[in-house]
Amino acid sequence: MNAEIIAIGDELTSGQRLDTNTQWLSQQLGTLGVRVKYHTTVADDLSANVHVFRAAIQRAEIVIATGGLGPTADDLTRDAIATATDRPLHLDEDVLAWIHDLFRSRGREAPERNRVQAMFPEGSRVIPNPHGTAPGIELTVARPTGGTARIFALPGVPAEMREMWEASVAPAIAEAAGGERQVIVHRRIKCFGVGESALEEMLPDLIRRGREPAVGITVHMATITLRITARAPTADAAAEAMQPTIATIHEQLGQLVFGEEEDELEHVVIRMLRERAQTLATLECGTGGIIANWLNNVDGAHRCFVGGRVAPRPAMGVDLKTDIQTASPDREETILAARETRAAMGADYALTISQFPAADTDRGEPPPFYIALEGPLGTVSAMRTYAGHPDILRERAAKQALDLLRLHLLEP
Repeated sequence: MNAEIIAIGDELTSGQRLDTNTQWLSQQLGTLGVRVKYHTTVADDLSANVHVFRAAIQRAEIVIATGGLGPTADDLTRDAIATATDRPLHLDEDVLAWIHDLFRSRGREAPERNRVQAMFPEGSRVIPNPHGTAPGIELTVARPTGGTARIFALPGVPAEMREMWEASVAPAIAEAAGGERQVIVHRRIKCFGVGESALEEMLPDLIRRGREPAVGITVHMATITLRITARAPTADAAAEAMQPTIATIHEQLGQLVFGEEEDELEHVVIRMLRERAQTLATLECGTGGIIANWLNNVDGAHRCFVGGRVAPRPAMGVDLKTDIQTASPDREETILAARETRAAMGADYALTISQFPAADTDRGEPPPFYIALEGPLGTVSAMRTYAGHPDILRERAAKQALDLLRLHLLEP
């Protein structure tokens, strides 16, 4: 079965509120084996809502809407469903009595406007709402393309919506799936060190459309995520079906893979240091303290991250005791600063990153910056280019520094 989720409200389309209901419902539908093909967000406009519901009925077997079931003039979901399905609204006396009882239990009389919350499209079923005045709506209608679409309209209040989902909607969808039910399981593998197109070339068959398990690829702040999706009757069977694909990814990408699921490079580095009972200090110039901030926010970082410093250039971050005489002062300053930082802060490792020079407009080449790592076995340094989208240059450079440390810690 395929599904569409409709989120309703001006507060969503205007950007004033983040739509977390759709994300949560998509995850829940996945556990029921229902593939979500569409996310739709629509304002509090009747004609727009009618159009959205009609489109959803044509292209999805399950339609779940959240929001617009309140008593005010801008709550239009019941009217939109009635119009979209050509079903007149009827008053449910039992629901109206329940709404009045709910208000009385709170020491109030129900306003006349709340009467609209007891109006339901003809042929629909009431979805109980134990803790709110907005019952949900369930309605099955014929699809123009054949078959039926099952509509579930739930309140936008997350606590009420989730309770109603667990008690009524999820069991109904699971029962409808019957013997065809399949669980959808996702797994994310995190990579760093190459571009998206280069990584895809390393996995020539895995990203193709129609493959099972499916593998998708996304990039955020220079971190590449491979999303593996498998379907099977049980979660264990789906996880087992993923294993050959996961093995191929590790075999083909090797050390480009650094973690899974919520892992970022800082999480991996902290884990590796803790496993070795070793410590780290940082000195950042170009990145302005990003690395230290990331590390400091990892659980358990206090056991291995002794602290970080920020300076306009490496030589200003510590009292260098060695004269610099070289044709590449940025590299040498960065290396010497790593040595002095390690000594001054008493850490097993010190990671330093130089300032970022201005672009060489005459040559048209991205300028270099330098990373240095000082540890028990000596110094490792690297030159990197300050290139990429302006919005992620500092974050990308910070990840390149952390990755240098990660790869060093992987060495036997």
